[in-house]
Parts: sequence; C-alpha cells; structure tokens
Amino acid sequence: MGVTGPSGPVLDRDEVDRALARLGAEHEAIETSLLALQDHAGRRLLEGAELTGTTKERWETTDASITLLWAYFDAYAGALRSAREIRSRRRWSSREDLVELTELLRGESVTVAGSASATAAAPTMAGTGRLSERFTLAELVERMNELYASSLDMVVAADAVWSALPARIDLLAAELQRTRRLAHSVGVRPGEHPSGDDLERITRALTSLREQVVSDPLAFWSPAQGSSAPGGGRPDTTRYDREARALEEVRREIDAVLTVRQDAEARLVRLRDVLSRADRTLSEARNARGEVLAKIAASEVPAVSGPPTALQEQLATAAEYRRHAQWHRLSPLLESLEEKAEDELLRARESLSAVTAPLAVRAELRGRLDAYRAKVARHGFAEDPLLVERYDAARRMLWSAPCDLRVAEQAVLRYQQAAAEVLVPRVPGHGGPQDRRGES
Repeated sequence: MGVTGPSGPVLDRDEVDRALARLGAEHEAIETSLLALQDHAGRRLLEGAELTGTTKERWETTDASITLLWAYFDAYAGALRSAREIRSRRRWSSREDLVELTELLRGESVTVAGSASATAAAPTMAGTGRLSERFTLAELVERMNELYASSLDMVVAADAVWSALPARIDLLAAELQRTRRLAHSVGVRPGEHPSGDDLERITRALTSLREQVVSDPLAFWSPAQGSSAPGGGRPDTTRYDREARALEEVRREIDAVLTVRQDAEARLVRLRDVLSRADRTLSEARNARGEVLAKIAASEVPAVSGPPTALQEQLATAAEYRRHAQWHRLSPLLESLEEKAEDELLRARESLSAVTAPLAVRAELRGRLDAYRAKVARHGFAEDPLLVERYDAARRMLWSAPCDLRVAEQAVLRYQQAAAEVLVPRVPGHGGPQDRRGES
C-alpha cells in the first residue's frame, strides 16, 4: 500500500483486483435482485391497478424509489466499468493508475443525477433541494440495499394481500349466492325474514370489501412485530372473517328452516300429543279437586286453571303456516311452541300433585295405621283394649267423609304411642298386658 491520498492509503494492485472482484460480484447480485423486482407479479399489478388510500401513497414513493434504484445501479455500473478500464490499461498498473483507482473505488466518485419525477417522492433526495448526490461505492451499495428492501416490502405486502383475500372473498361470494338461492326456495327473503336481510347486508359488505382490497391492499396488511425482513407480516382478514361467520349463522338458520320443512308434520303431531296430555292432566286435576273438597275437611285445595287455549291457537297458526309452505315463519313458531308445550305439561302435573296432596296424606296415614295394627297382631296384642279403642277411633276419622286430616293424624299418633308401649319388653316379675283404657 502506497502513501496516503485524499481517499486514504493508495491501494496496491492486489487490493485493487480484490476490490474489483468483490464489486463485480455485488454488481451481479444487485442486477439479479433488481430484475426480479422488475418482473415481480405484485409490481406489475401495482403498475396497472387503480390504487387508493395508503397503497396509492406508498406506491408513488416506491415507484420513485425503484426508478432511483436503477439510476443508482447505472451509476454504480458506470463506476465499475471505468475502474475496470483503468485497470486493464496495463498489466502492472502505474502509480497514477493506482491513485486514480483508489479515488474511484473508495472516494465519493459517483455522482447520481435524478430527474424531478424520480426524486420528488423518493426517500433520499426529496426535500434536499438537490437534483444530484455524490457517493462512495460502498455508500451507494448501502443506499441501494435500503431502497430495495423498502420497495420489496411494499410490493410483497400488496401481492400477499391480493393473492390471499380476493380469491377467498370470491369463494365466499359464491357460497353466498348458493345460500341465497336456497333461502329463496324456503321463503327466506329480504323484508320478510331477518336472515334474508342479513344475506343482503353480507352481499353489500363483500362487494365493498373486494373493491377496497383490490384498490388499497395495504389497508389489509398487518406487519409482523419486530420483523425487519421485507414482506414480514400477514393479510388482515378481520372483516372477511366477520362476514364469513355471519354467513355461517345464516346457513344454520336456513338449515333449521329446511329441517322444519322435512319433519314439520311429525313435530306438529308431537305438539298436539303433548298439549292433549296437558289438557287431560288438568281435567284429572279438576276432578280430583272436587273429590278432595268432598272427602277432606279443613284443607286448602289450590284452584286448577283451564286448558291452554292460547297454545291451541298458536298450534292452529302453525298448521296454517305448514299448509301454505311458510317454513321461515313456521320454524321459530314450532321452537317456541315445543318449549311452551313442555312447560304446560309440567305445570299440569304439578297442579295435579298439589290438588291430590291431601288424598296422599290420608292414604299415608291409613297405611301407617294398618301397618302398626299388623305389627301388634304379630306380637299377640291385637285384643289389647286400649289399642282396640284407639285403632277404632283413628279408623273412623280416616274412613269417614269429610276427613279432618289434622285430627286424624293426632289419632294415628296416639295409636302409635300405645302400640310402642305395648311392644316394649316386659321387666321380669311384672305381669302381661294390663287394662289401660283409663289412660286415654
């Protein structure tokens, strides 16, 4: 290495040759990258699209950057060509040649003149007030790498959105059309059924979404957090996913309507059966209430309501919907009726249980009285005077009408107590049963 010049120490011949080899490899790599960017499908689409919003602004900057990139590359190639020409003058470069090569390879020897259109939006010369810049070859490569990365990031992001979303939107739109035809066949139409209105809204939303994706793809791009690689991120499918879920909900509603059309008669038969059972149960409760009032005294018996006439009217309406194939109206009505009919049957059963509760209490007291009588008979005390007296008193109360349950229960309890005393084991030396009628 020779003496120091304006660009530093003068390079010797070996250093010059190594620098030229490295710059030549860089030249080939840069040229390959620029040609790939020039032929990128996303860039061609951006050139021909009617852009709006964020994408339009970004593309104006990126297009200017790509133009400036080629200007940089041409300047870089010219500088490399000049250096090779100087080196090829002589096999053994002179001192003057080496100084010139050192200045060319290391100094600010490259001047880039940009046109107004190329530099107006580019992120390098814009706002500097200059139409040209001077660079070292290393600085020029670094600047080209920066412009290339930002340009490729924008092109790849737009292409990724265009590759993903429009096709998915078109598939969803085709599914939407099939769903609309199916909905129309079962009477689900706009203005007549909420799902018909939903289908119209989804249609408008998908049309608008596709137009926006085509004209402004970058509005639907989510950059990856912390990633510096060009194209790092993914398409934002939030709006698409929302409409896809809405269409799926409508499809489930249409499927429910179709199910109603297929088994409407069977469901109507089941509804009639449930309501008939509820009616019969209420009729049984009303008859039982009369019996309880006649046979049980001093007891509060709840009133029994009449038959569910409102449900019968709704059932008739459902049958009318079926006759006129109004499946979209029949579907929610059947679901509501099935729930109400089961509730009505449960209410009727509870009413019957509440009305017949006094009879159940009387039956329980009768059973308890007879069970204790059988028990004392097994132990040989059936003829005990006190037990006979108390049994007869309890039996008259329980088998007479009207029966006072509170008084009858006390009589049964007295018989139980007497029976318990009789059945207690006798102490040795004491006699057998004694006449205890006076104890009552």
